[in-house]
Amino acid sequence: MSNKITKLFNIQYPIIQAGMIWNSGWRLASASSNAGILGLLGAGSMYPDVLREHIQKCKKATDKPFGVNVPMLYPNVEEIMNIIVEEGVKIVFTSAGNPKPWTSWLQERGITVAHVVSSVKFALKAQDAGVDAVVAEGFEAGGHNGRDETTTLTLIPMVREQLTIPLIAAGGIATGKAMLATMILGADAVQVGSRFVASEESSAHQAFKQVVVDVKEGDTQLTLKELAPVRLVKNKFYDEIQELYKSSPSPEQLKELLGRARAKRGMFEGDLEDGELEIGQIAGLIHDIKPVAEIVRDMLKEFDLAKQEVATF
Repeated sequence: MSNKITKLFNIQYPIIQAGMIWNSGWRLASASSNAGILGLLGAGSMYPDVLREHIQKCKKATDKPFGVNVPMLYPNVEEIMNIIVEEGVKIVFTSAGNPKPWTSWLQERGITVAHVVSSVKFALKAQDAGVDAVVAEGFEAGGHNGRDETTTLTLIPMVREQLTIPLIAAGGIATGKAMLATMILGADAVQVGSRFVASEESSAHQAFKQVVVDVKEGDTQLTLKELAPVRLVKNKFYDEIQELYKSSPSPEQLKELLGRARAKRGMFEGDLEDGELEIGQIAGLIHDIKPVAEIVRDMLKEFDLAKQEVATF
């Protein structure tokens, strides 16, 4: 299945395993790359020395391409970028900020750069910054989201209409049918997050993986828009947010409630009550925890079958 994205990243299939905080360690990234897709390490939850360790372990576990997702708001971003170069990683996905300060610097060092956006405006800014590809993510996605609340179904064709570089669709994609749908709408590939959280190789806590499997339609919500919009599972922490909202809180009061390490407590340590459990709406279609290789096989099989069905319309 060769196209612009498979050629750009030297992968077999046009699927990217998203670099998600507390979920995307070296086991997930290497398993994804070994399955013929692009695995990404999630640097957003790693101190620099931890990232170096995960890169080194990933290199030992796969001889296929893999990359690192780096949030631009990361406080140690300069150190992180230097480690990526020192360790010979050739693919970087930037997110949560402006890619311009780092894009040419990375490319001059032989690194391919993709940037994650939530709107046409930011897709065009990323293209102007010189990135090699754009990930356009609809607000169905788990974790931090765009403020415009544009869904994947409308975002992808609007971005495709104006973008000239390769486009990767993200947000609400966990099946082969969704993969085909977004590619019909103009995407060259898909980035998949939530489905890989519920994999055997994900670094998420087993209790959180089970929550993902148990989530039904309506169990996730986008909240904390005054800080940075985040989609999470409704739990005790979510209820506390809603209770605080009744008093028209200031951003400072919301920050105080949020505190530190909420996401780590929930997704990595398994605190299902007081932790921040970030997952996408598509979790309502995820019913089991499987090895990455099996997830990829299932997606590709469904993709091919759906393609045949569309051809008979």
